Amino acid sequence: MAKVKIRPLDDRVVVEPIEAEERTAGGIVLPDSAKERPQRGTVIAIGPGRLLENGRRGELSVQVGDQVIYGKYGGTDIKVDNDDVKILRESDILAKVVK
Repeated sequence: MAKVKIRPLDDRVVVEPIEAEERTAGGIVLPDSAKERPQRGTVIAIGPGRLLENGRRGELSVQVGDQVIYGKYGGTDIKVDNDDVKILRESDILAKVVK
């Protein structure tokens, strides 16, 4: 897991993507051009929550360490200390993986 040196604002979440498989179930090695964009990752930082009309912060439904599934083209990809991470709004997260 990457050590994060950024703090997301409001309802934003920093996710470290889990790389797509390099082989198919049948054992065929996939070239980089055929790989799917990752849609699953581990939450490594969360913001304080969205500011509500009453002045309080809304609580986020994910925590650091949760595995989540997000939209294929959602969020913003950035590089922090040579680690690729994605910054998403909480609303861009589709599901939390339950183990």
